[in-house]
Amino acid sequence: MTINFRNIEYLKSGNKVQKKAYRLLRDYQIINRLEGYSPFVVGTIPIQVDIDGSDIDIILCVDDFDALEEKLSLNFSQHAHFRLQRATGHVIVCSFSIEEQLFEIYATDKATEIQNGYLHMLKEHEIIQLRGEEFAEQVRQLKRSGVKTEPAFCQLLGIEGDAYTELLKYNPADNSINYE
Repeated sequence: MTINFRNIEYLKSGNKVQKKAYRLLRDYQIINRLEGYSPFVVGTIPIQVDIDGSDIDIILCVDDFDALEEKLSLNFSQHAHFRLQRATGHVIVCSFSIEEQLFEIYATDKATEIQNGYLHMLKEHEIIQLRGEEFAEQVRQLKRSGVKTEPAFCQLLGIEGDAYTELLKYNPADNSINYE
């Protein structure tokens, strides 16, 4: 099944967690407030490998980091557990909670379509589509035991090395790694 992950509308007809995510994003106008930054919701919730406590991840593309910091503070600092930090290089990470749901916003100067968070999610979705719900449940079980998402996929697929780079090289159609 092909999903347009660039538009949050697919969440409103998803599972219970996805429907809650959609409602929060809509009711609190989170995507609307970030509109000038090409926001994409990424991570485990869109592809249904989330577990209790999973956050709603949003990635952004930004040119003016100072302006974005100001916008994030203005729009989200009133929410619980608000935290805003500029990491070394060109990265801003902002987190907060609404109705006990954690949000994490990750902003960099790379286009959202080429950020690893988005690319990993697309690859993981493709793998789940080919391998099915049993595989997705195995990912969730590993995540519940403390394994992060990409390492969980790699462990189940027998992929060695750095999970974050090797997963992007994986070809789900023939279970191979592309080392070009």
